[in-house]
Amino acid sequence: MQAQHDNSPFLQKKFPLILICDSLQSPANIGSIFRLADSFGIEKIYFTGQEPNLTSKRMERTARSTHKYVPFSYVENAELLLTQLESENYTLLALEITDTSIPINSYNSLTIGKTALVIGEENSGVSEKILQCVATSLHIPMYGNNSSMNVATATGIALYEITKQLDASNN
Repeated sequence: MQAQHDNSPFLQKKFPLILICDSLQSPANIGSIFRLADSFGIEKIYFTGQEPNLTSKRMERTARSTHKYVPFSYVENAELLLTQLESENYTLLALEITDTSIPINSYNSLTIGKTALVIGEENSGVSEKILQCVATSLHIPMYGNNSSMNVATATGIALYEITKQLDASNN
């Protein structure tokens, strides 16, 4: 029998993980990001760059109320935010295919502790300015003809991989 929300076997946990959304604008993707942040026990979401519309009906439907209890803020200047997080001992990562990015499944997040993961805008990805601020860029190995995937889908894969490792390090 399918489990319902009130009798699911899942534990509630929070991880020392912040998600930074670089100029995300798609209401459906933003709603999905809220649901993913809730599902993976993310500390907080920061939206940077162009301010997103967080009152869109599409965003609200997709978020399924998670936007009401996942902490979030809007910060115009991502570089200043990253500098602040770095001073608070967050490891800064970007989810972006670059000529120096490493596969996320071979990155060892067990030793990094507090983490800030930057994801990029749907069409242009993480900005060059932000890529220059992060310690490491990670990518998801892909085996088909396409070289990219939907930002929410990629974020879900990345959050799974990072929280899996963080959870293992706490056990």
